[in-house]
Amino acid sequence: MPNNDQPDTRPLPDKNPLTEIYRDDWLLVVHKPAGLLVHRSPIDKHETEFALQYARVMNGGKYVYPVHRLDRPTSGLLVFARDPQTASTLGKAMMAGAVRKTYLAMVRGWLPEQGIIDHPLRDEPEDKRRKGEPQAVRDAVTRYRRLAITEIPVAIEGYPTSRYSLVALYPETGRKHQLRRHMKHISHPIIGDANHGRGRHNRYFAERFGQGRLMLAATGMAVLHPVTGERLQLNAEPEASFLKVLSIFGDRLPASGFCQLL
Repeated sequence: MPNNDQPDTRPLPDKNPLTEIYRDDWLLVVHKPAGLLVHRSPIDKHETEFALQYARVMNGGKYVYPVHRLDRPTSGLLVFARDPQTASTLGKAMMAGAVRKTYLAMVRGWLPEQGIIDHPLRDEPEDKRRKGEPQAVRDAVTRYRRLAITEIPVAIEGYPTSRYSLVALYPETGRKHQLRRHMKHISHPIIGDANHGRGRHNRYFAERFGQGRLMLAATGMAVLHPVTGERLQLNAEPEASFLKVLSIFGDRLPASGFCQLL
């Protein structure tokens, strides 16, 4: 562990892809773009750039502590603590379900206007070599609210048209890949999900927009400040690559934006 009181003098990239959302003496909240790892992972050993590095630059070179995870292909809000005690306090609050999160997702098909997905999930080990071992099954609950629907005149799976929904997702538990796995479970997979989605739809949008990305973004978080106790409402609009794909919804998108969905 580096000395927390001394600036990190190792060379760091010039261009910082993180956008600052909120900062005080204890917290640093940023927007992470899709495709950037939060920290080193045994799955992606060849990668050399991480959100943790860039957040350290924003913190004057001093160490920061990620208090939750955000998958590499997911964009949006990412919270770092600026000291170990704050990280521990906020991490425990997240584990206890005291932090409300909102995600925005584009999925295949038309969902009902709202609903609850109560479907237990088996743990997914980080180390792929452990996949054959028995894993615990844990409760997992996600609420959702449909925001918009559209139908495009493109035959992707044998039908003359293809339907999509824009939804707000509210995870009530924090299982690994919970939102992606839950949307697959109800047969409305998230567009761009290479592991749990539908390849034909993923390829269509990658070819149409010149890029393939997971259409999942962390856009909102409500939490009691771990030091002051005040309620923090953190919001981040989706990045440009996400909004570009949402253009298929035309004027059906929420007129007030996506940051007030908690």
